[in-house]
Amino acid sequence: MMRLNTVGTVRDHTPSGRRGARRTVAAMPPEHPREVDTLLTLPNLFTLLRLLCLPLFLYLLLGRDDRAAAAWLLGGLGATDWVDGYLARRLGQVSEFGKKFDPTVDRLLFIVALLAIIVDGAAPRWFCIAVLVREVLVGGTIAAATLFFHMARFDVSWLGKTATFLLMFAIPAFVLGASDFPGHDVFQVLGWILGLPGLALSYWTAIAYIPEIRRGIEAGRASRAAA
Repeated sequence: MMRLNTVGTVRDHTPSGRRGARRTVAAMPPEHPREVDTLLTLPNLFTLLRLLCLPLFLYLLLGRDDRAAAAWLLGGLGATDWVDGYLARRLGQVSEFGKKFDPTVDRLLFIVALLAIIVDGAAPRWFCIAVLVREVLVGGTIAAATLFFHMARFDVSWLGKTATFLLMFAIPAFVLGASDFPGHDVFQVLGWILGLPGLALSYWTAIAYIPEIRRGIEAGRASRAAA
C-alpha cells in the first residue's frame, strides 16, 4: 500500500506492515496557474491584434461594401476567440490584466460588429437587435456589479459558451447570405439554424446568471468585510 507523506515522498508498505524504500514523486501541479505581473505577454498581444482587426472589418463592410470579406473576417475572429486564453494557460502567462482585457475585447468586437451590420442591413435587423440588447444588458450588469459592488468573478456556464459559439457563427453566416458569395443561400439557412437556438440559449443563460451575480456580490462584500 502507498501513502503520500507531507514532504512529497511515497512510502511503500507491504501487507505485513514492513516499510519499503522511499521514492520521491513529482510535485502536483497547482490548481490555478500562476499569474504574471506584466502587460507584455503573447496572449495580450494576440488579443490586441484581434482588436485591431475591428477597423478592417468596418472598412470592408461599410467602406468597400464587401460583405463576403467582412463575414469571413468576422468568422475568423470568432473562431480564434479561444486562442488567447489557451496561450495564457499553456505559456504560463495568465495576468490580471488579460483576464479583463480578453472578455472586454470580445464583447467590444461583438457589439460594434452588430451595430455595423444593423446599419448595413446585412442580417435580419430584429435578430441583431435582440442579440445586441442581451449583450448590453448582461455586459452592463456584470460591469456595474464588478465596479460598484466588487462582485466576485464567476465562470461562464457551458450553455452560455454554447450560445456564444452559435451566435458568433450565425452572424457571419447571415452576412454571407446577404452577399454575392457562391452558395449564399446556403449560408442564409445556416444562419437561421445556428442563430435561433443560439438566441434562445443566450436569453436563458442571461436569466440563469441572476443568482450567480447575486452570489458574486455577496462574496465580494464578505471579502471586503474580512479585509
